[in-house]
Amino acid sequence: MPEARVKAQPPWFVKNIINPIMLLTGGAPILTVRGRKSGKAYRTPIYVVELEGQRYLCSPRGETTWSRNLRSTGEAWLKIKGNETRFRATELPPEQRGPIIAAYLARWGNQTKADFLRLPDPIDHPTFRLEPAGVGGQEAQHIAGP
Repeated sequence: MPEARVKAQPPWFVKNIINPIMLLTGGAPILTVRGRKSGKAYRTPIYVVELEGQRYLCSPRGETTWSRNLRSTGEAWLKIKGNETRFRATELPPEQRGPIIAAYLARWGNQTKADFLRLPDPIDHPTFRLEPAGVGGQEAQHIAGP
């Protein structure tokens, strides 16, 4: 899988104001992914897009810490409305990202369109398909806490 070309950090306001509020209130889905080097659990608010019954994560700002960690570990926990589920994540090649990015922009474009205008190439937006990680035939639900 080719690496995305643009490494990104969230803007100061998002990192220091918006994200902490979202983590505290659960105002957005919360992604928990283990650090690729430390093994520590990191949480970040994230937008999820659903297309044809499948869930996807897309990084509008380019190569982020969460996307590098998810690529490395291949698993994450997603907490939506108080329910946390473990998922396996598969990164999509750039040539398969177009429909997911279009659906993402249709749903979340009012918050993220500027990022996609700044980075118009799909290679710059790591995109992952999420599939529930089964344990004994059932989805694993637990806290992956920090």
